[in-house]
Amino acid sequence: MTDATIRLTTAQAIIRYLDNQYIVIDGAEMRLCGGGFGIFGHGNVTCLGEALYTHRDTLPLYRGQNEQGMGFAAAAYAKQWLRQRFMFCTASAGPGTANLLTSAALAHANRLPVLMLCGDTFQTRLPDPVLQQLEHFGNPTFGVNDAFKAVSRYWDRITHPAQIMQSLPAALSTMLDPADCGPAFIGLPQDVQGWTYDYPQAFFEKRVHRIRRQSPDMAEVIDAVMLLENAKRPMIIAGGGVQYSGAVAELTAFAEQAGIPIVETIAGRANMLATHPLNIGPIGVTGSDSANTIAEQADVILAVGTRLQDFTTGSWTAFAKDAKIIGLNVGRHDASKHMSTTVVGDALLGLEMLTPGLAQYKAPADWTAFAQAERAKWDAYVAGNVAHGNRPNSYAQAIGVVNDLCHPRDRVVAAAGGLPAEVTANWRTLGIGTVDVEFGFSCMGYEIAGGWGARIAQAEREPDSDTIVFTGDGSYLLMNSDVYSSVLTDKKLIILVLDNGGFAVINKLQNNTGNESFNNLIADTPTATAPFAVDFEAHATAMGATAETVANPVELGAAFKRAKASDKTYVICMQVDPYEGWTTEGHAWWEVGTPHISGSARVTQAHEDWEASRPKQRKGI
Repeated sequence: MTDATIRLTTAQAIIRYLDNQYIVIDGAEMRLCGGGFGIFGHGNVTCLGEALYTHRDTLPLYRGQNEQGMGFAAAAYAKQWLRQRFMFCTASAGPGTANLLTSAALAHANRLPVLMLCGDTFQTRLPDPVLQQLEHFGNPTFGVNDAFKAVSRYWDRITHPAQIMQSLPAALSTMLDPADCGPAFIGLPQDVQGWTYDYPQAFFEKRVHRIRRQSPDMAEVIDAVMLLENAKRPMIIAGGGVQYSGAVAELTAFAEQAGIPIVETIAGRANMLATHPLNIGPIGVTGSDSANTIAEQADVILAVGTRLQDFTTGSWTAFAKDAKIIGLNVGRHDASKHMSTTVVGDALLGLEMLTPGLAQYKAPADWTAFAQAERAKWDAYVAGNVAHGNRPNSYAQAIGVVNDLCHPRDRVVAAAGGLPAEVTANWRTLGIGTVDVEFGFSCMGYEIAGGWGARIAQAEREPDSDTIVFTGDGSYLLMNSDVYSSVLTDKKLIILVLDNGGFAVINKLQNNTGNESFNNLIADTPTATAPFAVDFEAHATAMGATAETVANPVELGAAFKRAKASDKTYVICMQVDPYEGWTTEGHAWWEVGTPHISGSARVTQAHEDWEASRPKQRKGI
């Protein structure tokens, strides 16, 4: 290391540093940061924009249409790269940055690395109050950017150029930490961005990062082995952490050696192919009868790489109260939930350490056969559910059509509304790691933006496969501008807009709790004085996509083939019934707040029916 320095602005130094960070993936060295998404304003265009321009060839900047969509795209990019690479988002001070709050929360809930470089008010305060500044009379340091403290794993505000030499490595360390992974927020006051400093040349030297693999404590492994080797009805819950650890092969080998059935969480969907004999199906509220049936009877549950959220656990009614849970997770917070026996460490290393201790163990054959028989029954139900004929159009039918025609490496993206449940329950996995059902923060609007981000990453990894987006009309209307982004950047998407006339899945919940349809379906919105059907085909065409409207699943199949053959974003629109065709089987109980008293007998009865399952709820931390 020498004493040589280079004078740069704060913004120039940030971008130069990012440009020199690398990681090795599958033997290939590549930049850790894949580039960024940006919308410029007065808070980031003059200084950060100037710095980004000089690095535009190595850190490509994708022009967003909405900051929230940029954050969704960055999160989906990180998912596609299994958290080994990230994108930054840059937004201007004020509403531009505030628009990133929802996507930061999504990244936080899903433990995804996203770097936010956002404008801030002037450090000197000489021009205060500036445009878009919120004044807090008793605390001049407090502003919109402080809201990100709740939704960031790392948060900092740069008040002097030298601080980035501590802040940037700390942010990257957080984003690459398997246990603490999540979004990092760095506030950049508009004046500080342009201030100069004599930075050590060594700060900008090329660095190759590694993602840590934490080895579990042997004592914890021994405790887990003791539980498993005495299990009569063992089960494995496979979460998204299995893929992030690269432990799919190890999980499969472990299960095959011991004959233990595996169920998948929403985030862990596509840990196993649908045809694997130990894949018993998705578990939980949006799961399968097969997985939920064995979950109720399992005596020992090995939860690998899952945070055990309520859709997985059926609000903690899915398991027997006396079932023993082993939490194998790199994060101690997730490993220890509900008084689990903890194995804190990397999933791949943990499975490798568990395997020798169970070399002589085999799950009872009748238990494994029972689980497989349940899966066969579920497969038969799904086959009937996705079949189309003389009945109303449904989400499940559309899913079945696409599932039959897509390539095994095509990536499927879905998010809020009814489609996550329908995709989770009805999709038959054709390729490992090909399903992105965003249900951690359950964000409407993630679908198209996330599809765009996934496609950017997919084009870098598997350019011959497609990204397929399932979205309802509600999510499409909330955030659709990245149809244009995908066209603008030549990142082809296949988007299925399944129009059920409003927020139909919430209408279903409304009805199932005894309430009348109100303000969810457009037809039941009292203030909608002139309701009409949106022409989604025309709208998508106006943004440069190829689009068509189909009447039924048969036409959908023909259109999907045309979409596959196309070289540009293709939108297929089909109306589906808001009441008929829902997947009615496979649901675990889910705790929702229902009125304890009501003037409606239906609401009161629904509350009593809903509460009838509460005695099954496990009590724990």
